[in-house]
Amino acid sequence: MTPARKPRRRLQRSISNVLLCAYMVQNATGAFAEPNQLTYSTYGTPGLIDMPTAQSAPDAEFATTLSYFAGSTRGTLSFQMLPRLSGSFRYTKIEDWAPATGEATFDRSFDLRYRLADEGPIRPAVAIGLQDFIGTGIYSGEYIVATKHLIPQVAVTAGIGWGRLGSFDGFTNPLGALNEDFETRPTSTGDTGGQIESARWFRGDAALFGGVSWAANERLTFKAEYSSDDYTRERAAGRDLFERDSPWNFGVDYRLSDGVHLQSYFMHGTELGVAATFRTNPRFPNVAGGAGSAPLPVQVRSAASAAPLDWTTNAARQKSARDQTATFLAADGMELEALRLDARSATVAIRNTRYLARAEAIGRTARILTRTMPASVERFTIVPMENGIPLAAVTLQRTDLEELEFAPDGAWQSYARADISDASTQLDDTIYADGVYPRFRWSLSPYVEGSYFDPDDPIRLDFGIALNSEYDIAPGLILSGRVQQRLVGNRDESTRSDPSTLPRVRSDANIYAKADTALKRLTLAQYFRPGPDLYGRVTAGYLETMYFGLSSELLWKPVRSRLALGVELNEVRQRDFDQRFGLQDYQVTIGHGTMYYDFGNGFHGQLSAGRYLAKDWGTTIALDRTFANGWRLGAYATFTDVSFDDFGEGSFDKGIRISVPLQHFLGWPSDRVADVTIQPILRDGGARLNVSDRLYDTVRSYHEPELQRGWGRFWR
Repeated sequence: MTPARKPRRRLQRSISNVLLCAYMVQNATGAFAEPNQLTYSTYGTPGLIDMPTAQSAPDAEFATTLSYFAGSTRGTLSFQMLPRLSGSFRYTKIEDWAPATGEATFDRSFDLRYRLADEGPIRPAVAIGLQDFIGTGIYSGEYIVATKHLIPQVAVTAGIGWGRLGSFDGFTNPLGALNEDFETRPTSTGDTGGQIESARWFRGDAALFGGVSWAANERLTFKAEYSSDDYTRERAAGRDLFERDSPWNFGVDYRLSDGVHLQSYFMHGTELGVAATFRTNPRFPNVAGGAGSAPLPVQVRSAASAAPLDWTTNAARQKSARDQTATFLAADGMELEALRLDARSATVAIRNTRYLARAEAIGRTARILTRTMPASVERFTIVPMENGIPLAAVTLQRTDLEELEFAPDGAWQSYARADISDASTQLDDTIYADGVYPRFRWSLSPYVEGSYFDPDDPIRLDFGIALNSEYDIAPGLILSGRVQQRLVGNRDESTRSDPSTLPRVRSDANIYAKADTALKRLTLAQYFRPGPDLYGRVTAGYLETMYFGLSSELLWKPVRSRLALGVELNEVRQRDFDQRFGLQDYQVTIGHGTMYYDFGNGFHGQLSAGRYLAKDWGTTIALDRTFANGWRLGAYATFTDVSFDDFGEGSFDKGIRISVPLQHFLGWPSDRVADVTIQPILRDGGARLNVSDRLYDTVRSYHEPELQRGWGRFWR
């Protein structure tokens, strides 16, 4: 056989093996007529075993997969960002990676995949994917894959892969017909990882892969695949993690519950593998129904009750209306801040501490007012407050509430008839409720803090108790603090990062973690409204774990605008490692200008430019998807004038951020949210200050279009 004919023979053999997968299902049958259920691969993406499929998870599904095979332990977070687009972050430990020492390696990688075509009666679903396109390149590969259901229970998959997925039985890249440069795959040029090397995409030898899945019943799915991954690096001399005797893999997926899948595999003729996938969807609660109290019904006035105005000269009756409103609001988990009454209208300022769906708080308040306000009051203006400042003014007609409570389209109609406007002057001449200012509050609660991706231990956690206190001195003027006592944990055991050419503005975090008793925050903050559509904040004191100083912010955000603009200026000094009152010598002035934009469908973009803690200049780009129930998932990346080499491992700052509303799991109303930021590695470049209660997230929840998106809960 001449060398020129080898690629053709390998291509023919690969096609034969893929076709064999289809032959295996000719006589497959099943007991139910539902579509074949999606399963996740060992890489934590929609797939068979190691190979991808063209299927997509339901829109907004969030999945966590843990898998083990031949010395490789993979943990993957996958998010279906759009119905066609998904992204994944993977962290892998591979044993015995260093041939000389036998030390393990830890790898971080990101994937993107896009479904190009939906499955039709004849046409298969088609997807294109980038695997490990930001990372060290251990799992780097690209693919185009098609999946078709032969019958509802049986799906066949065939695809072509490059890079990692073109390493077994490969043939000359067919894209070479377009440009011969596609026939050669360049070697990786980044030794620090984290760089996007698009010059390698879809280049080098290609190979075919394929497989079949059979859903035997609603819980059990069997899978077989022909793999194009040769595991060349794992089987290199000095590693020899396993023997690869066959390209065939076989597996079974068992759905333990709606959100939990367990998998086991027999791979490459020699090895067993296991995996577990945990699936949830932020659009749907994990518990059915809810444990919250039902709202009060609207109290409809009689036809003759709206005329009398004698109450306007009766101070006792006005006080009674104010007290009743405060009592009903408190029973619903809200607080009355201020109230202004006249013959035909009432303006009420509320503090909502329970309902994450802000429209639900507005709706419950409106129904309370139908019971506590005199019959002549026709117009209700509800002003939600955060940190002592008014955020919006929602004006409703009482007649509309009486008419629409049980209307089939009552939610839409009530929104269409509501007037939502700026509230900068709405509280003029209002009377604040007794006991609102000044007021002291405190709480004692457990806490958990984590650090991630340390080379010696990927996850380190501290557990303890935290004392929080807040003293509302006057509207918008707040003194607050937080003290933590660590009870158990190992974050302080993480190793100090490699030497850096930058000031150590974040990479000393492990030294700060050694403080068992720590003053985490002690600040005096002033929130204010300098004018229409404007919001301001000035915060002074011990701002966060590592910095003391002064932080100021100004935000422009019209109530009905998707666009917001903000500027922030901070003068800070680094704190002592013991997190008491002492300070170190490092001092820096930082600031950013930021543009925020709501793209619709829950997507929020953020573009910031300015100076960072290490005195570097650059830009941060962020995109988050926020759901009406409070879930938020997103990612960010920061690029500054620090070179990739000076930045160190990871090349630039990037991360994934997740906000999980507790009511999603608890079932009863709560506005508490758990925030987690997953940074592949903590370095000094692109570092920002962590200040509590930045303005945009505080303000936008009561503005358009966020308030409109949650208006379906107005009558809840």
